[in-house]
Amino acid sequence: MSTPPPQAITTVAHLDLARYLGTWFEICRLPLKWEDVQARDITATYSLEADGSIKVDNRCIVEDGKPDQAIGQAVPTDASKARLKVSFLPQYLRWLPFTKGDYWVMRIASDYTVALVGTPDRANLWLISRTPQLSDEVRGDYLSSAAAQGFDLATLITPLQSGNVVSDAALAQA
Repeated sequence: MSTPPPQAITTVAHLDLARYLGTWFEICRLPLKWEDVQARDITATYSLEADGSIKVDNRCIVEDGKPDQAIGQAVPTDASKARLKVSFLPQYLRWLPFTKGDYWVMRIASDYTVALVGTPDRANLWLISRTPQLSDEVRGDYLSSAAAQGFDLATLITPLQSGNVVSDAALAQA
């Protein structure tokens, strides 16, 4: 007898993109093949582009102590705006099929200070916050939501967060 496929993950009913814009600190995540496990001071800054898409500016300090940056583009895929497709490929390659990843906002605080983001295959998960630290209670509450939706948290990574955001000047010197 085969196991039935897990139920689809749920997302927030409506994401106010204007309130979502700005800088978020990564509190924890599931491992990503393209991100240094030892990376620290990881942030994501979202800004609105003229065409209505969202610019994604991810920054961190990698294992060797150097700043790193990845620029991407996110586009909502439904009316809720809670399900987005994101690409970090160069602009001239973003038209290619199968080059965009899912970015689904599963839960967000009413004041837009904490968010839980995942992918429908449950391979990727991020807990992000407007502040570099979260109380154990809030962190546990949001991670319980992820576990309830079928995410395996056994390999969760919690990067060091000093509260520093990698500056443009630091990137220019790298």
